[in-house]
Amino acid sequence: MNKNLDISHEESLKQKRIMDKLSEQIKGKGLKYFVSTFGCQMNAHDSEKLKGILEQIGYVPATEEKDADFVIYNTCCVRENAELKVYGRLGALKNSKKRNPNMLIALCGCMMQQDTVIKEIKRAYRHVDILFGTHNLYKLAELIQTRLDTGKMVIDIWENYKEIVEDLPSIRKYKFKSSVNVMFGCNNFCTYCIVPYVRGRERSRKPEDIMNEIKELVEDGVKEITLLGQNVNSYGKSLDNPITFAELIQEIEKIDGLERIRFMTSHPKDLSDELIEVIGNSKKLCNHIHLPFQSGSTKVLKKMNRRYTKEQYLELVDKIKAVRKNVALTTDIIVGFPGETEEDFMDTIDVVKKVEFDNAFTFLYSVRTGTPAATMENQVPENVAKERFNRLLEVLDEIVHKKACDKVGSTYDVLVEQVNKQNNDLVSGRLESNHLVHFKGNEDLIGKIVPVNIIESKGYYLLGELAE
Repeated sequence: MNKNLDISHEESLKQKRIMDKLSEQIKGKGLKYFVSTFGCQMNAHDSEKLKGILEQIGYVPATEEKDADFVIYNTCCVRENAELKVYGRLGALKNSKKRNPNMLIALCGCMMQQDTVIKEIKRAYRHVDILFGTHNLYKLAELIQTRLDTGKMVIDIWENYKEIVEDLPSIRKYKFKSSVNVMFGCNNFCTYCIVPYVRGRERSRKPEDIMNEIKELVEDGVKEITLLGQNVNSYGKSLDNPITFAELIQEIEKIDGLERIRFMTSHPKDLSDELIEVIGNSKKLCNHIHLPFQSGSTKVLKKMNRRYTKEQYLELVDKIKAVRKNVALTTDIIVGFPGETEEDFMDTIDVVKKVEFDNAFTFLYSVRTGTPAATMENQVPENVAKERFNRLLEVLDEIVHKKACDKVGSTYDVLVEQVNKQNNDLVSGRLESNHLVHFKGNEDLIGKIVPVNIIESKGYYLLGELAE
């Protein structure tokens, strides 16, 4: 065992000892926790680990924040609006803490990696008990213990990661599907994005650790996994024994009992021919690829530091479609990036029409302090950006509706996720293409993959009936 593995193993054992000690104080008292997650799937997966630690030490979940004895906000700083929401809710928690003086409040995630945020919390939100960042969430139990022992605000923010600590508890949202981190951090430095500054540099998990985690999940009933990373296509480059993402998927595919594999996020500049070949040959990869293009203008892409052109992106799409019939493609698009002209915007529309995406996450460009784009000249006026954004949505809606209508009349396997929230006679699930479908059924179907005839499209969701 090498030195890094020794450190990671020792840290894992240390945290488990602290959890055991804390559980003697907390377990059986009926203390409740509530975790609010802002931002991406990476944050959602981190929150599952936070819940696992809290339940290990004796907290039980609260259905509402107002009833909780321990509140955690797992924050996001990609967009200013997410930060404002956190500050607003923190202000409201001040009254909750007056009613329950023993209540603990913790903040973690990307916002906490910014010095300006820490200064603001210390200045205006002294009722917060624990602050930690993106690199050390595994230390939650230790931070709670420190807070209980000292009675003072605990701040533990790391500028860089020290080690990847494995084998800690997690509470999954679904019994039958789960996300698995394959790597952390990002080296891309897109000029609009603050993630590399708050998540740190890329570091890949060892393939054997990933494989062991997935095998344990499958033994626990998981049928579908989503491999997570800021840029999964560059997986393996930081390892002592490099392995490509394509090779990792091929190994994961060999795991008996695993039925579906997804991955995100995929950066076009690193999507290799090797991975495209695996996409074409795989029997378990879902027929859905999320491939952000952000802008259709090569000029804007250069200013974004995306390191591919419009033509290269379209070529990648053609390669994927050549090896995967009827593949569902989804994407991310930013409108109103500094310097974007009407011609640049029409290039974006052109890509949308040529690719015919099944869905897209669309964003108005948002200034993030600390990123190069924040100080670029020719910021697009808000009214111009919004007008373009609305035109983009009109084009997308028509294409998304058309692609969904193409599903009508065919039968697809659906992983049933839950009883429909609006109609208890229906259940809801997802096709491999990630389309949401509702059909008549009961809770006995939850977690099963069943054939469903698609009978109607509602644009952003489908209606179906269980195939006989």
